[in-house]
Amino acid sequence: MRERQAPQGARRAREFEAFVAGAAGRLLHAATLLTAEAPGDNPRARRLLTLALAHTYACWDRLHGEDPYDRARQYLALRFARTAWHQYAGLGRGRTHPAGPTAVLAPQERLILVLRLYEGVAEEQAAALLGLPVERVHAICERATATLLHPPREAAAGAVAEPAPS
Repeated sequence: MRERQAPQGARRAREFEAFVAGAAGRLLHAATLLTAEAPGDNPRARRLLTLALAHTYACWDRLHGEDPYDRARQYLALRFARTAWHQYAGLGRGRTHPAGPTAVLAPQERLILVLRLYEGVAEEQAAALLGLPVERVHAICERATATLLHPPREAAAGAVAEPAPS
């Protein structure tokens, strides 16, 4: 029996390694957008990615034809949704402020925007995943898009670089 398990374990490891090689970059970018961290300094995004990949590996034998990328993305989104209020509620208490391109958005807006526009998840799927009505997902996505296209004045003023001293 052990002899049979060894080749299956090696095959499983090779399949998972191939999946990670193809999907980790995109998943890391999605996680970085979710956490609103700068692309070069993204420890929370890397932690989210690690947890999503570990979960996907643990479920690997039970996927039965399911797309592993969908499973990893779903875990990434749900993990972010569960922990976002813990991570971002403490921003005023000594934590660093997010600095990424989606930093002007609330965590829920970032999550829906990343799912809908970056990942291409349909409104109905995003709504089902997050337990929200489709109309709410649509409204949040529109508001988040408008905020990114026309940032609030405080955020826009903070983004303007100071002139160099003469």
